[in-house]
Amino acid sequence: MLNGSRKYSPVPSSPASRASSSSSSSSPPAAPRRSPRALDRPGSLLSQYGALLESYTEGELRRLLGALVERRRGAKAGGRAKRARARHKPCALQQLEVSVSELGLGYESDETVLFRYCSGTCDGALRSYDLSLRSMRSSRRIRKEKVRARPCCRPLAYDDDVSFLDTYNRYYTVNELSAKECGCV
Repeated sequence: MLNGSRKYSPVPSSPASRASSSSSSSSPPAAPRRSPRALDRPGSLLSQYGALLESYTEGELRRLLGALVERRRGAKAGGRAKRARARHKPCALQQLEVSVSELGLGYESDETVLFRYCSGTCDGALRSYDLSLRSMRSSRRIRKEKVRARPCCRPLAYDDDVSFLDTYNRYYTVNELSAKECGCV
């Protein structure tokens, strides 16, 4: 953005001021002065943004400025708030190609399968049950049980069974391995 084209003009000094500055070393040296920016110059950044902003209606400017202010507030909130917003993705079907051995089911096989899984949050699907359970937990009416006061992103349906050969040439079939459809349960 800066190309080094700024010009500094030194402070005009008279012989009397040079003599007084050499005799008195307590006064700080004068900083160089910068020439005023040329706002009317066609290539200047300010003139480009000025032309851009003039093309917006008042309502569009309000929305734009509101979005910028919210973004700025979010930047000040810190890393934790940013990570929390980044994690808030709706419940959706994801997929990953893995070997059968990586599934952790105890089979040794080099065959690969397409493993589909559900990932995301379900805040939009809160029901009366979830709100009541959250209230009971916060008032400590329900204490030690591990209960979840919001729905989970889980498979609603599963793909067909998966068949494979292990490293000993034995044939296996695993059912309900890969998700077909996801939803908030």
